[in-house]
Amino acid sequence: MNALRAFEATARHRSMTLAADELCVTHGAVSRHIKSLEETLGVVLLNRKARTTEPTPEGIRLAEGLASAFSLMQASVDRVRPAPLTLSCSSSIMMSWIIPRISRFHDLHPNIELQFNMNYDRIDFVRDKISIAIRTNVIAPPDDAIIRELSGEWIGPVCAPQYLEASGLGAPEDMEKALLLSTRTRPEALIDWQKAAGYEGLSLEPKAEFDHFYLLIQAAACGLGVAVVPRMLVLDQIQSGRLVAPFGFRPGPRRLLLWIAPHLVGRPDTLAIENWLTREIHSSAGEPRDAF
Repeated sequence: MNALRAFEATARHRSMTLAADELCVTHGAVSRHIKSLEETLGVVLLNRKARTTEPTPEGIRLAEGLASAFSLMQASVDRVRPAPLTLSCSSSIMMSWIIPRISRFHDLHPNIELQFNMNYDRIDFVRDKISIAIRTNVIAPPDDAIIRELSGEWIGPVCAPQYLEASGLGAPEDMEKALLLSTRTRPEALIDWQKAAGYEGLSLEPKAEFDHFYLLIQAAACGLGVAVVPRMLVLDQIQSGRLVAPFGFRPGPRRLLLWIAPHLVGRPDTLAIENWLTREIHSSAGEPRDAF
C-alpha cells in the first residue's frame, strides 16, 4: 500500500520530491517504494529525467486506477466517520463576504464544525479534503461534483465618496480620465463591465494592479481610484458608506456555483451549509435595487 501511494503521488505531481512532501517521507523512501513496485510488477512505471518524473503509458494507467481507488476508500471512510465540513472559496470571498456573515451560520447551527480552505482553482474533493466549494462557471468542476446554481453576478465601478467628489466622475464617459484599478485574478473585469453596460467604445486602461479583489476593494475604499468589482464583495462597504457605485451594477458574464462532494450530499450538516449559503448569496448577489 505504501508503494502504491508513493507511486500515485509521484505520477500526479510528476515529482518524487513533491510526493515525498505530501506523504511526509523522504525522497529516498519514495524512490525505493517505486523501484520495489516496478520490480514486483515487472514493468517500468516512470521515466526519470533530470527535472521531472514522467509516468510511462503503463504508469499512467496504473496511476489513474489508483487515484480512483484511493478516492473511493477515503469517501467510504468519510461516510462512517464524519469529519468537520471544509468550505473552499477565494480569499476575496472569504474576507469580504464569508467572515462578516459566518456568525449567523454558527448562531443557527452551533453544533456544526466548519473549516475553511482559501483556494480558487480546480480541486479533488477527497484528496484535498474539501466538502463544498464556491466557484464561478469559468472554473472546471470535478467530474463527480454535485453542482447547484447560486446566483448570477452583478458588476460595476465603485470608489470612495471623496474620490467621486474630487474627480468629478459624473458619467461613465468620465472614467476615461479616472485612475482605474484592476486585479491580477480577473484583469478582464473592466472589459466585462464595458460590454454589459454598453460602453465598449470607451478607452479604459488600468493604472494600478492588485493581487486579489480584497486588496483592490481596500484600495478603492481608501480613495486610490475606481475599481470594477462584483457587487456581493462590496455590498457591506456600500451600505456603510465607505464605497459608492456611481453608475450602479450590470449583470456580468459569470455565474456563481456551489460544488458539493458527492459522498457528503444529503448529510444534515452539508444540507445546513448549502441552504444557508444559498439564502445568503441570493440576498447579496441577486439583482440590486440600484441596477439600471
